[in-house]
Amino acid sequence: QVQLVESGGGLEQAGGSLRLSCAVSGRTFSGYYMGWFRRAPGKERDFLAAISWTGRTTYYADSVKGRFTISRDNAKNTVYLQMNDLKPEDTAVYYCALGSAFRFEPGNYGMNYWGKGTLVTVSA
Repeated sequence: QVQLVESGGGLEQAGGSLRLSCAVSGRTFSGYYMGWFRRAPGKERDFLAAISWTGRTTYYADSVKGRFTISRDNAKNTVYLQMNDLKPEDTAVYYCALGSAFRFEPGNYGMNYWGKGTLVTVSA
């Protein structure tokens, strides 16, 4: 059974940084896209970033481009989200996801498996 476990969330001040991690177990990490999403209180889940198996191809939402960076370490079966210059509006539960393909379209964006999320709170 595939498991994705996020970590690294917490409370940070505006302007600060956090790095989220997502560890994958239960299947090969090989060949799969990984993505990060978030759901703010009272809002829909939003796409943030995705990365191909090789790491050569990345996708970002306009709202985080230039502030957030997605990366992966295939030897560790782990994907990361470096978040800089955090803003109060970044407060949300952050989820990682894994999929055999990535589709840049609303919905699941091609992701097949999801973690349970980690809470990020940014204070003003």
